[in-house]
Amino acid sequence: MPDVHALVNDFLIKLKKRKIEGSKATAKVTAEVLRSFISQQRLPNTNQAGALIDAVKAVGEQLIAANPVELAVGNVVRRVLHIIREEDLSLTAAAIGGLSLSAGSDDEDDVGHDEHPALSAAAVAAAARSTLRPPSLQTLLEDVPHTAAVPHTSSSGGDSEGKSKSADKNSSTKRLKHNVIEAVNELIQDIVTCHEQIAEQAVEHIHQNEVILTLGSSRTVVEFLCAAKEKKRSFRVFVAEGAPRYQGHTLAKELVTRGLQTTVITDSAVFAMISRVNMVIVGAHAVMANGGVIAPVGLNMVALAAQRHAVPFVVLAGIHKVCWCQNSVQAINYKINLINLQRMDVVTTACSSFQSE
Repeated sequence: MPDVHALVNDFLIKLKKRKIEGSKATAKVTAEVLRSFISQQRLPNTNQAGALIDAVKAVGEQLIAANPVELAVGNVVRRVLHIIREEDLSLTAAAIGGLSLSAGSDDEDDVGHDEHPALSAAAVAAAARSTLRPPSLQTLLEDVPHTAAVPHTSSSGGDSEGKSKSADKNSSTKRLKHNVIEAVNELIQDIVTCHEQIAEQAVEHIHQNEVILTLGSSRTVVEFLCAAKEKKRSFRVFVAEGAPRYQGHTLAKELVTRGLQTTVITDSAVFAMISRVNMVIVGAHAVMANGGVIAPVGLNMVALAAQRHAVPFVVLAGIHKVCWCQNSVQAINYKINLINLQRMDVVTTACSSFQSE
């Protein structure tokens, strides 16, 4: 196993020097680093989820501070923290269910009649409060103490009980880490295949003989357009050159190579061409909570022109690009609170917006 601290430090250096470009690559490497960190993390016997949350929080703050502009890092860190919280709640619910069953069997045999029902009721009440309250890491640490999930019973076999409890604690630790790592693996797979999932919706947005305008160089946009072409949709693409980096030329060459009818136009010709366009399709660096996007230079001009002529404006972005921040200034200067994080339940891979920040 590689040294996790060396792995984290190497990733920190790459973030500071900006050797990793693109939200997808950054999100994928962040998830992989956190997975390795969690797999080698040693947890205490009590409050395992809280200890794991604190450890991931400390590493996450370092990763975010290394390159605050790359918002995908913070998004993945918060997603992993949410995974830890959900897996711990599921294990707690399973333990409560097993405790209730054991308490019911003890009632039938008249063994431990006074202790188990009260403990089970308290644990069930704590779980109910956690279910009713908004999902956050703070409610995990407040309402479901790990010490309450294990009943304390007196017996003459003290040594055997101690060994069984130690074995249960070790198995619980392994089970929590195993479930979290499996969920992080699913997250990595979602990040890797986000282009394919977005491209599946191309037929719903692109129709026959349409004219599409795009700006910037985005692999998501390329796969989206090529997926529509594979479905026998005939359309034409206008690509704004995107000065001063001229990423539009790179995008146009790739589209022509893939067999799409492509024309490069200057940025100043966007307003003149927008009235002939049926749809604007662009990628984004990040999507804000208010619907605004952080995207290449010049997209604000395109969005205003599309709004003026009532042209549909579609932004393609994976779930790892959705941020909790309201605007770009807050996104760049934010200091995240990793203890109380709210889950965003509804996220679309293709969303419409006329805002660009």
